Amino acid sequence: MENKKHLIALDLDGTLLTNKQEISARTKQTIQTAMEEGHLVVISTGRPHRASIHYYNELGLNSPMVNFNGALIHHPQDRTWDFAMHTPMPLKTAHTIIDACYDLEVHNILAEVMDDVYLDNYSQEIIDIFHQTQKDRPYIIGNIKDKLEEDPTSVLIYPKKDHIESLRNHLDDYHAEIIEHRRWGAPWNIIEIIKKGINKAVGLQKIADYYGIPKERIIAFGDEDNDLEMIDYAGVGVAMGNAIDELKSVSKYQTLTNEQDGIGVFLEEYLKIKVKTV
Repeated sequence: MENKKHLIALDLDGTLLTNKQEISARTKQTIQTAMEEGHLVVISTGRPHRASIHYYNELGLNSPMVNFNGALIHHPQDRTWDFAMHTPMPLKTAHTIIDACYDLEVHNILAEVMDDVYLDNYSQEIIDIFHQTQKDRPYIIGNIKDKLEEDPTSVLIYPKKDHIESLRNHLDDYHAEIIEHRRWGAPWNIIEIIKKGINKAVGLQKIADYYGIPKERIIAFGDEDNDLEMIDYAGVGVAMGNAIDELKSVSKYQTLTNEQDGIGVFLEEYLKIKVKTV
């Protein structure tokens, strides 16, 4: 194939990252070679900026980034980037959802406003999930309804196991026109909520339009249900070998797992990238 400029979108967990939360040497070298050959590489993740910027810097990126599953689109190297977009949910909606969570006595509630984090009850396990470092702003801990005074970028609910379906049904019955919600996999089964109509494909399309890259030259990699729209939208939607079956069913291609250099192997073959053996 003619090696025209492609937009390469990388999910993080279960995709770019190994199970040890690292970028493998082969995949890293392949990605950096792709950039040297003129391709544009972006991170597209459900994580917030603070929990993804380390990998952005490790790869040496100078491109926009999609965080919070599309609720935040920005350029870490260019704060004046015209296409930056933050799309939070209405505070009133968040408060109503929080009330329902209190009624169900959920384990915990977490809200994020960009990189500010509100946690209803202190939990080191929750803090560890979100990869907090000493450089991050301290969490604001306490009654989340009282402390949250801005439209949140996302709200995450950690429900009791037997309340998962009733809570998701409540969200569908009362807030379907305003919010999107997804469930994380085991062992946490956390429910993540963002504003309606927001997903990774929205961010990817915005970036592709900005750089003038057509849909057929967008390569996107993912593994979970928050990647569905992005993989379906991309001209070259690639499901990892460890991806859920639903994602594999909408993908145009499949590759090896995140533990087997799936991204590196696919890019080397599809873009005919030659890298030194590592």
